[in-house]
Amino acid sequence: MRTLEQWFAEYAVSHQNPKNKAIHYICVPAIYFSIVGLLMSIPSGIIANTLNLNLPVIENWAFVILLFVLIFYIRLSITMAVKIAIFSGICLVVNYYIGQIFPLWIFSIGVFVIAWIGQFYGHNIEGKKPSFLKDLQFLLIGPAWVAENLFSRKQP
Repeated sequence: MRTLEQWFAEYAVSHQNPKNKAIHYICVPAIYFSIVGLLMSIPSGIIANTLNLNLPVIENWAFVILLFVLIFYIRLSITMAVKIAIFSGICLVVNYYIGQIFPLWIFSIGVFVIAWIGQFYGHNIEGKKPSFLKDLQFLLIGPAWVAENLFSRKQP
């Protein structure tokens, strides 16, 4: 298994252009957020009835899937897993409240489509294909790369 640094080095190859990077800093978290919203939109009565906690923020398919996603990150870096867990928690809470005022699945699809248009525009500027076309695991590396680049103490 590759280390997080190896993943980042390979991901960075197709993310050198400053405009593409800036687009990714916005669109990658937006895509992650929208996927959490789409997963939260799946009826989850079986989870709620099984757990019976009366906590809809965690009694949903997004929370279940995110537990497995966090295992991926834990295997790479505990620190990164904590960062992604915090962001995931924020996504769960904000999506829950959006769902209280607007159909969450509609909102999430809109964000998802707009963010992917941005991503492909960024790669058009870069002149390189998105990394996930080479390996689907890069779909999970993208959020970690953004977190590392935006919230790292390392200086460029």
